[in-house]
Amino acid sequence: MLYAILCYHDEDTVCAWSQEHNDKVMADLGVVEEKLARAGRLGPVARLMPTTAATTLRKDREPPIVLDGPFAETKEQLLGFFVIECADLDEAVETAKDLGRANPGGAYEIRPMALLRPGSLPA
Repeated sequence: MLYAILCYHDEDTVCAWSQEHNDKVMADLGVVEEKLARAGRLGPVARLMPTTAATTLRKDREPPIVLDGPFAETKEQLLGFFVIECADLDEAVETAKDLGRANPGGAYEIRPMALLRPGSLPA
């Protein structure tokens, strides 16, 4: 089964990291990603731009309205995601724990995927 592991963290904290700290976190995550890739379990991975670059389409009205910003009611923001192949939820939780050790703080939301369309964008 495919699982999406959604990465949440306090954006102000992450944006305040030094380049050295950011590089270390990314290298530590790279170790986990390489392990998953060698096992044939790693799908797409994305790190999102800050929420200041977000746009929200509110579709609860006609016509829909486009707003600058994420407008999420949360202290932590979605910073990125991993798509992984896991035998079951227990394996997905263990994988999220590995990611969490590489990138402390925040939260990882683990969601089974109903559909994945990989598309054809160049890497």
